[in-house]
Order: sequence, then C-alpha cells, then structure tokens
Amino acid sequence: MENIIELSNLRKVYRIGNEKVVALDNISLDIKKGEFCCLLGTSGSGKSTLLNMMAGLEKPTKGSIRIKGQAVEKMSEKKLAKFRQEHLGFVFQSYNLLPMLNAVENVSMPLTFKGISKSVRDKKSRAMLKAVGLATHEKHKPSQMSGGQQQRVGIARAFVAIPEIVFADEPTGNLDSKTTSEVMTLITRLARENNQTLVIVTHDLGIAKYADRIVHIFDGNIEKIEIINNSGEVSNEEVGSVLHDSDAVPAGV
Repeated sequence: MENIIELSNLRKVYRIGNEKVVALDNISLDIKKGEFCCLLGTSGSGKSTLLNMMAGLEKPTKGSIRIKGQAVEKMSEKKLAKFRQEHLGFVFQSYNLLPMLNAVENVSMPLTFKGISKSVRDKKSRAMLKAVGLATHEKHKPSQMSGGQQQRVGIARAFVAIPEIVFADEPTGNLDSKTTSEVMTLITRLARENNQTLVIVTHDLGIAKYADRIVHIFDGNIEKIEIINNSGEVSNEEVGSVLHDSDAVPAGV
C-alpha cells in the first residue's frame, strides 16, 4: 500500500522562558492509505502535538510532514485551509457542534464549504445520519441529544464529505464504556467501507486495539510500534534510532 502520510525527523520545541521543552523529538513515521493508526500515550506524551502537526494546525521546529506527497509544513494558512477542506476530516473529544444548528445542519458544514447546493447537502447529511443511527434526530439540536448522540453527529460530519484522512483526538474521552464501544465500531466501519485512513489519538489501550497499528508515544518519542493482524495477533515493528537534545527538557505537550 502507498504511504499517504510521511513524517521525517519531526521535531517540536517550545520555549518557556529560558528553557526549551521538547514536545516531539525526531519522529519519523509513515502511515499507509486505508490504514487505521492509533497514537497511544499518557497525558503530556506528545501524541496530540503529533496529530496537530499532521493536520497542519502547528508548524514543526524541524522536519517535514508530507500528506499525499505535499509538504504540509510549507503551506500558507490559505492553502492549508483549502487542503484540509479537500482531504481531511476531524472528530473531536468535545464534539464541537454548533449549538444553534440542528443535526442535519451540523453534519452538512463540510459540504457547505465545498460550495455544494443545499438540496444535495441535506440529502447527503440525512443519509449520513441514518448511517450512524440517528435518522430520527435530524431536527434535534445538540442540547436535545446525549453525549453519545452528539458524538455520532460529529462522526457523521467528519465522514460526510468522504475525506481521504480522518483525524480523531480522544473521540471517546467523554463517553461511557458501552457508548465508547459503539462509537469505535462505527468509526472503524465507516473508514473501512471507503478505504479511508484513520489516525486516532488516545490514552486508552482498549481503543487502540481497534487499530491496524499502535504507535506508542512517550516523552515526545516513538517508544514502540505494534502491528495487529486480522486475527488480533500483535507483533512489534522495528523503530529507528531517536536523537536527543541535551539542552532540552523532554516533556510532551
């Protein structure tokens, strides 16, 4: 399978007063098209910083980020916005739904930015809500839905435009265990059906087990990579050497 995301010698250093804090320390990683990759680590390990780098939300101190062969770190904000619109989808822990809009209107937001007509937007959004089990909640606003239902709307919004890559940052962090299982099954099924690449950040090993690969992040480094085959068996992938800055204090952000 071809690489859709390629990270090379990625490094992020923040300055806090006179001190340098290393959030990411020389990370190199390739993610294949159609792969479900999980970035697993504790709070402060650097996993969310790594996801933000891939999504172009933060610039690296050093290194390169290539998505579909394009250097994301070199793009202008205008080009980045267009690139995200065309190729990326996002699922957030806090749902990030617009409170004044109903479910159909929230789901249709990515299609609105693409200039798609309202009739087509509504049709696609309703079909997506049906796919996530919310056909009866089309007119409901976020305040009229449970956390699990709001996250399903968020998932429908992320997938409605069929982006090639979906990024999810702790997508089940606010959900109970039963709803977490339902949401993860749903996300995985939608991504598999359309051969989409899925990159999820989590601290929960139970979530990670849905993935094809688990990238363990610790203090801004890749600690180990586990590959999960179709039978659920786990094997380790060799990780390259990591360089450290002796002047910096390792700490994820």
